[in-house]
Amino acid sequence: MLQHPILLIGGAGVVGRETARFLRTAHPDISLLIGGRDLAKAQKAAAEIGNAEGVTIDLEASDLGLGDRPLSAIALYFTDTTTAALRFAQAQGLPYISISPAIYEVGPDVAAYMHAPDTAAVVLGTEWLVGATTIPALEFAKAFGRLDAIRIGALLDEQDEGGPASLDDLERQTQAIPAVQMRQNGRWVWRTGDDLKGEFRAADGTPMKASALSPHDVIGLATATGAPDVEFYLAIGESSSRRRGEPMSSEILIELSGEDHAGQPLHTRHAVVHAKGQMPLTGLGVALVLERLTGLDGKPATTPGLYFPYQLLDSQRYFERFRKAGGEILELQAR
Repeated sequence: MLQHPILLIGGAGVVGRETARFLRTAHPDISLLIGGRDLAKAQKAAAEIGNAEGVTIDLEASDLGLGDRPLSAIALYFTDTTTAALRFAQAQGLPYISISPAIYEVGPDVAAYMHAPDTAAVVLGTEWLVGATTIPALEFAKAFGRLDAIRIGALLDEQDEGGPASLDDLERQTQAIPAVQMRQNGRWVWRTGDDLKGEFRAADGTPMKASALSPHDVIGLATATGAPDVEFYLAIGESSSRRRGEPMSSEILIELSGEDHAGQPLHTRHAVVHAKGQMPLTGLGVALVLERLTGLDGKPATTPGLYFPYQLLDSQRYFERFRKAGGEILELQAR
């Protein structure tokens, strides 16, 4: 059990509540601080979670308005343009994860880490649903002796409502800059205009019009696997489950191509699905990262460093919790 509470900044939001729910279920006795600008909202969320306290966070203050209150870790659920939360974490030697900054926004966080690399574990957590894409993709990649291409399609049901922070993130990442980074023929390229348009098949085979996106999955998977072609597309529309007359769901389509370990052509296609949408898997990913950072998983706490979530999370443990949380992986017919 941790001696000090975990601070969830923005924890009264949808993903923060999901994180708290997973942590509370797995670790009933740990203490949580639900931080935000609106104290009443934070206190209400804390009361609903149990063994939690709502606190006001001041990003203009060097101590975040917390004084000398000891903590075990910090999770941030929105883009902090001041980097105050990260700098506070480093000053206190606290492990830290943020899930909002896009590829083109991580410079301040990386610079802060580079200037104090030995103070804290810093996790760049803006993967699609925080591990739900990268961890399965890396598991499927084990069947390949040579991986030529990774193609990810994320289908976000139009009825899948996120909180204000997640909507802001999505709007910023899809509209703030006119270019998206991808890996093509072994080179990093920026695609613009009509080159951002794409299409992928949903889990039920329905073609979905999509737009290119570059979450951290793109650079992470390309680096981890060496695949010369890596691309990520996002479609917003009707999910496969809703087309069957069921409630909406979240889908991630993972398509890999290359050669197996015997040198024969191999093409695989899987779907990662959650019946309650994007938020439970995002919250689960953050909860598992916090467990790994602090040693709540029974292993030594993570040492200072700069990490992606998939570098920290054990795949077997992830899949166990993923399925327990209602996630499902489908093996689909490749073209």
